Amino acid sequence: MQVEPAVGTRSEPDASSEEDIPVVPVRHPIRMVIAALIVFFAAGAVWDVAMNNRFHWNVVVEYLFAPQILSGATLTVVLTVVAMTIGIILGTVLAIMRLSDNPIFNTISRGYIWFFRGTPVLVQLIFWYNIAALYPVIALGLPFGGPVWEIGSANVLITPLGAAVLGLSLNEAAYMAEIIRSGIGSVDKGQHDAARALGMNGRKLMQRIILPQAMRVVIPPTGNEVISMLKGTSLVSVLAITDLLYAAQIIYSGNYQTIPLLIVASLWYLAMTSVLSFFQNKLENRYGRGFTVARPASRRSQKAQQR
Repeated sequence: MQVEPAVGTRSEPDASSEEDIPVVPVRHPIRMVIAALIVFFAAGAVWDVAMNNRFHWNVVVEYLFAPQILSGATLTVVLTVVAMTIGIILGTVLAIMRLSDNPIFNTISRGYIWFFRGTPVLVQLIFWYNIAALYPVIALGLPFGGPVWEIGSANVLITPLGAAVLGLSLNEAAYMAEIIRSGIGSVDKGQHDAARALGMNGRKLMQRIILPQAMRVVIPPTGNEVISMLKGTSLVSVLAITDLLYAAQIIYSGNYQTIPLLIVASLWYLAMTSVLSFFQNKLENRYGRGFTVARPASRRSQKAQQR
């Protein structure tokens, strides 16, 4: 026996008919016109730069892989790796000291961060380069007239390259301390209590619980710091260190092709920062798993999955 719906009642809509309704995206004609204009003017700018003979693109191609440029780029990468490694290690120690309940550790960390973030890195580089004017001999000993052990001459021990490493890494440690401190502070306090309840000491708590979870917050700004450090190594050219920029300066001081050599250095900086950005995105995706918001599937994809 078939029961017909009563008059005046509302029947349920067919689910299959709803899925067959096409979803038409909203059109934005003004936005499309603005985008077309931006593309047009950008293409015009690229064409003007490419066809301008005053850029001397033949000189750029000639010196792009010159031995001096390659050597300078290698030294730039080495400086970046060494300075960032020291900065991250020292910054982690400073961040832990900053969060410590010990007032002495906390005060020392605060003072270090205040000083090195408050003075320009270029001033710090020049200071370390001229440290022999204040301390001609590097020595270790007890204060207030205690015994002293002389290590050696400051001019011999602190070379221009050593001054560059000291200036860059000590300055970077102050910024990394604040980045790591914010990452540690982002971990829920319940994680601390749970780890303490399991009998973990402070070292295991940091190594196994806090720092792994803080990486999700620490990695994005750390990646930005690595890229900034790579470009900031150009400041060591004032110390006559043959990094990428100084190598380009040596070449154009001889052939007077200033703009083409600066373009060569810029292209190498762009290439290296692009590689760093690629790996930064990979690390962010790795440590961000489980925290990203999944996008809702469209009706077309839902229908394909049902089939």
